[in-house]
Amino acid sequence: MSHLDPDDTTPLLRDDASSDDSQDGDYRSRWRSIRVMYFTMFLSSVGFTIVITSLWPYLQKVDSSADASFLGWMVAAYSLGQMVASPLFGLWSNHRPRREPLVCSIFINLAANIYYAYAYLPKTNNKYHMLMSRAFVGFGAGNVAVGRSYVAGATSLKERTGAMANMSACQALGFILGPALQACLSFIGENGVTVKFLDLQLNMYTTPALLAALFGLINILLVLLVLKEHRVNEDGKHIRSINYTSEDTVDILDESVETIDQVAVVTSNVLFFIVMFIFAVFETIATPLSMDMFAWTRKEAVLYNGIIMVGIGFQSILVFLLVKAAALRFGDRPVLLAGFGIIFCGFIVLLPWGNHFPKIQWADLKNNSLVSQVSGGSLVGNGTVEPTGCPYEQTWCQTIPAIYLAQYISSDFLIGVGYPACNVMSYTLYSKILGPKPQGVYMGWLTASGSGARTLGPVFVSHVYTLLGPRWAFSLICGMVVLGVILLLSAYHRLIAYSVRHGRIVE
Repeated sequence: MSHLDPDDTTPLLRDDASSDDSQDGDYRSRWRSIRVMYFTMFLSSVGFTIVITSLWPYLQKVDSSADASFLGWMVAAYSLGQMVASPLFGLWSNHRPRREPLVCSIFINLAANIYYAYAYLPKTNNKYHMLMSRAFVGFGAGNVAVGRSYVAGATSLKERTGAMANMSACQALGFILGPALQACLSFIGENGVTVKFLDLQLNMYTTPALLAALFGLINILLVLLVLKEHRVNEDGKHIRSINYTSEDTVDILDESVETIDQVAVVTSNVLFFIVMFIFAVFETIATPLSMDMFAWTRKEAVLYNGIIMVGIGFQSILVFLLVKAAALRFGDRPVLLAGFGIIFCGFIVLLPWGNHFPKIQWADLKNNSLVSQVSGGSLVGNGTVEPTGCPYEQTWCQTIPAIYLAQYISSDFLIGVGYPACNVMSYTLYSKILGPKPQGVYMGWLTASGSGARTLGPVFVSHVYTLLGPRWAFSLICGMVVLGVILLLSAYHRLIAYSVRHGRIVE
């Protein structure tokens, strides 16, 4: 018998349990450990988003040779590191207690954030030091696969959607807090203060990374002191697991007879790739797009995009609440399909139209009477006024209409609804397809597919956007969403839970 009433609609971060179960020591220990995974996802999200809006201006400040194309590689470096690490940490977690890969990965993340804060220090090649630091931060973030596989194995089938939604909600909370902290820390300014004995500059770019390192230290302590290993079958009964010591272990499953639907597994990975590719494009292009279209300064772009991302984060939490209720009523697959449709509308709205063209930096420099010269293919100003607007090197700025602020905000709203719905349903469906078997490696591959998307997405969009402009970039994304919908519909009948496929329960 499951611990969860199938009609339960408890609040987002409340455990789905009856009062009788709450007295059980194993049950309480299991949910304490699950909460540690929630918190790990929260801190991982904070550690990523706390620097994302300042990445572009920090890159411009420490290395003037960096352009928008290199920004794509910067964002991709994080995801490439995560893509490499996720299957490795997933395999490790299948054969050893999960605290080992978790502590190792968090420590790598902590050290990499400190490296990022010192990226200004070398005399040359600063942009490559930033690139390496982000790659190591991403490598440390490979623990997402461990966290997801742990929660999948520690929850019953009926608890799974709620638990996965809770994990995604915690990531959304981190998504809110990260940009909010960055926006608050922007008031420190670009110069900030210098700690001489550490040779460290504390400014609006380095302080968030150091704060992320502190969060990592807190996370390590929680994993070491609170986390315990638990694994349950699809009815919620404990089964034997590495480092699980209860004498009440029951119902060891025969995992050799029934097989996983590999077509559904591959389809889920491809769909998740598309979801993460789309969001990677969105998060990468937000700052340079807003600076080009609205003539925001570096500081304004960090502050305003931070505020927008906070709004999207709050919106995402509401979406996760609705997703839990919608999935119970309509099923996981219809919610996923609806999410794709809303994302498509978000990018359609973002397409440029009208007769208003963006401000060009060349005109800005000329109007401010700055003495300028073209050197090495880039514009160099001798004045102290920061040039704003669309760089003159992007020739499309003179022929493609500007995107209006109302379009930008509307698109943010729609993508902020569609993406979280697709994200949580992708993880939920995938964990149900895999069933009761150890999911570390499989979750590693799912995370790796998402990381691969976040590697290719920023590189794709930064090059297409830089060379051809937003019309081409966003039209191609719309085409990718359509392909995702076609794939989902073609494999719709196979994306079902393991127990449904093998006739244990009726969907």
